[in-house]
Amino acid sequence: MGQPEQQQEPPGVQFAMDPVPDCGETSYRGSGRLTGKAAVVTGGDSGIGRAVAIAYAREGADVVISYLSEDDDARDTAKYVKDAGRKAVVVRADISEAQHCRDIVARAVEEFGRVDILVSNAAHQMTYGSLEEIPDDEWGYTFRTNVEAMFHLCKAAVPHMAPGSSIIGSSSVNSDSPSPTLAPYASTKAAIANFVASLAQLLGERGIRVNSVAPGPIWTPLIPATMPPEKVTNFGRDTPLGRPGQPVELAPVYVLLASDEGSYISGARVAVTGGRPIL
Repeated sequence: MGQPEQQQEPPGVQFAMDPVPDCGETSYRGSGRLTGKAAVVTGGDSGIGRAVAIAYAREGADVVISYLSEDDDARDTAKYVKDAGRKAVVVRADISEAQHCRDIVARAVEEFGRVDILVSNAAHQMTYGSLEEIPDDEWGYTFRTNVEAMFHLCKAAVPHMAPGSSIIGSSSVNSDSPSPTLAPYASTKAAIANFVASLAQLLGERGIRVNSVAPGPIWTPLIPATMPPEKVTNFGRDTPLGRPGQPVELAPVYVLLASDEGSYISGARVAVTGGRPIL
């Protein structure tokens, strides 16, 4: 069985979803792999970003959680970070604005003195049935939010990153197998994968690793907020595993790429797709 038909206004909120996504609130167990590190996670209020923030805290990291407008979700994520005994800094920001990206990093430096891990995760998507339906402003906003934001975040953070630091971008299976109804989004996810490959080479001599994670269909607020209800019902059922992934199922990959255990992993794109191939 799929999910019940449902729809929200963008960007969507976690707790209005049926079922509520599993971000590891009760299941993720840390083992000290990020002890003492300082992380920035964009889109940390819900979905994959929330799962990453919770996992990072339980692995020992302090976390800056940036988000667009979902105040309740962001406060709840922060509570899980604090319950793990780590510092949570919540920053409301629109990352489609370059200065907001710089402000997020500046807040992290103010609170922690450095940035050890940068997860550029927040994204925007909308579904369109034809090219003519895509507004010019929508195309530009998608690129500003998904691609330009990562550029501005990285540019601001790198001067505060020491050797051994890690940058992680959230790409997508759409970077390799683009959905025709998600053309703006899919294009940005390919750009992220390419930018990560360039950055890994640019920053290698500084000891900063850069990788991306390519999720498949993951059950997050973006889905009911940006897809027609009938597509929500069958979301993820066409994967080889026959279901959508839960955000917590992404968290271990983001932890590995941020940790010292991933010390020779750079320039990689790690697929977490329920069996959909990325070649």
